Amino acid sequence: MLYWIIGRKLWGDKMEFVIPSYVEKILLRLENSGFEAYIVGGCIRDMLLGKRPKDFDVTTDAQPSQLEEVFSDFKTINIGKEFGTIIVCQDEGNVEITTFRQEGRYLDGRRPEWVSFSKDIKDDLSRRDFTINAMAYNEKTGIIDPYGGRKDLKDRIIRTVGKPDKRFNEDYLRILRAVRFATVLKFHIDESTFQAGKKYSKKILNVSMERIWQEFFKILLADTPSIGIRLMEKMGLLEAILPELVPTIGFNQRNPHHQMDVYNHILCVLDNTPPVIQTRLAALFHDIGKPHTLTIDEKGIGHFFGHDKVGAEISKKVLERFKTSNELKNKVYILVKEHMNHHAKFKEKGLKRLIRRVGEKEIFNLIELQIADIKCSNQDANFDHIVQRRKRIKEILEKNEAYEINQMAINGKDLLDLGMEEGPIIGEVLEYLLEEVMEKPKLNEKESLKRLALDYVKRKDVSLCSKKCEL
Repeated sequence: MLYWIIGRKLWGDKMEFVIPSYVEKILLRLENSGFEAYIVGGCIRDMLLGKRPKDFDVTTDAQPSQLEEVFSDFKTINIGKEFGTIIVCQDEGNVEITTFRQEGRYLDGRRPEWVSFSKDIKDDLSRRDFTINAMAYNEKTGIIDPYGGRKDLKDRIIRTVGKPDKRFNEDYLRILRAVRFATVLKFHIDESTFQAGKKYSKKILNVSMERIWQEFFKILLADTPSIGIRLMEKMGLLEAILPELVPTIGFNQRNPHHQMDVYNHILCVLDNTPPVIQTRLAALFHDIGKPHTLTIDEKGIGHFFGHDKVGAEISKKVLERFKTSNELKNKVYILVKEHMNHHAKFKEKGLKRLIRRVGEKEIFNLIELQIADIKCSNQDANFDHIVQRRKRIKEILEKNEAYEINQMAINGKDLLDLGMEEGPIIGEVLEYLLEEVMEKPKLNEKESLKRLALDYVKRKDVSLCSKKCEL
C-alpha cells in the first residue's frame, strides 16, 4: 500500500520527507547493499514547494553493473548504461536510478565528451542545471543543498548551478527550461542567468526540434503561459523557435472592436483558454495570419478577411517543423480555421454541420477558444450567444441527434435492398437524407427514410434503380 506526504519535520538543517513505499524500497535495497542512495532533483523541489511529485529519481554511488546485480529480481530497463542510468519497474511506479557522475566539456551543446562515475554526491549535483534541481535527500543525511536551492526556492528565483554561460553551453535546451520553470512556478530568472540565456538564445536551434517542442508545450500548458511567451520574446527565443509570431508584436489592428495589438490579444486568449494542448496551440495561432491580411477601408478601419485560413496554414507549417503528430496538427488546423464562425447565426442544420466538421471531441475546445477570443477583444464584448450555442450542442449530443451519416437509422445496404444501383448515388442519397434529418430529427426512422430516399431517386433519375424501386 502506498503512502504519501503526511507531514514534514524540520530538525535543524535536516528535513524528513515521507515518501512513497515503492521509492523507499529502492533506497533501502541500495543502502542494505552497502551503497549511498538519495532521491534527487525535481522531486525534492516539488516536495519543498508542498507539491506532489509526478515521479522520483534516485542517485547512487553504485555503478551500472552493481545496479543490475542489486535489482536482479526486478524488471529493469537499461536506458543508458554508459551514463549509468537504469529504470527499475514496479507495479506502483517506475524509478530511474543514476550513478553519481562527472562530465567533461560539452562540445556540441548537447552531450559531454566524456562521463566518469564518482563516489561523491556533490560531484553529481554540480552537473545539474538549476539550483532548485540540485538537491538530494535521504533519511540518514537529510537534504544536501550545496548550491542554495532552498534559498532560491524561498526567493522564487531560477538560477543556474555555477556559471550560466557554462551551463547553457553544455545544453542549449536549458535556456528554454529556465523559461519553463519560471513560467510554471511563477519565479523570476536571475539576472546573470537571464543575460546568458539571451546571449545564447539562437543556439537553441542546435537542439533537436522534438526536445524543443516538448519544453515549449509545457510552457503553453502552464497556468499563465503568456509569462513564458514574453520571457521567450525578451530572451530572443521567440524569434528562433516561433518567428511567425514576431510580426504580431505591436501590430495595430486599427479596429474599434479590438483594444489590443495582435500580439497582446493572442497572449490574452492564450491565458484564457483551458490547458488542453490543441486549444492552447490554436489560441497561439488563431490571429497569427492578421499581419498578412490587413486591409484598410475608406473610413480607416482595419479588416482581416481570410486571416483564419491563413493562420490555419501557418499552424500546419509550424507543427510540421516541430514534427508533431498528424493528429495534433489536424486538430489545431481545424480549430484555427473555424474560430471566426462565432459571428455566424447558425440554424439547426448549420450547427450540426459545424459539429460534423469539427468533431464531437473538439467542438467544445472550439467553444472555449471562441469565448476567450471574444473576452480579449474589448471590455464591452458579449459572448452570451456562444454560451447558448454550447448549451444547444450539448443537447444535440445528449439526445443523439444525427449529424453524421452513421447516426442515421438507414445505411447503404438498406438502399441497395430497396433496389438502388451500387455506386456514387448511394453516398449522394445518404447525404441528402442526413440534410433532412439534421433539420428534422424526428425523420430519423427507417421507414420514413426509405420513403424519402425513394422519392429523391425517382425525382432525380429513375434509371438509378437496378429494378423497380419500391417499399
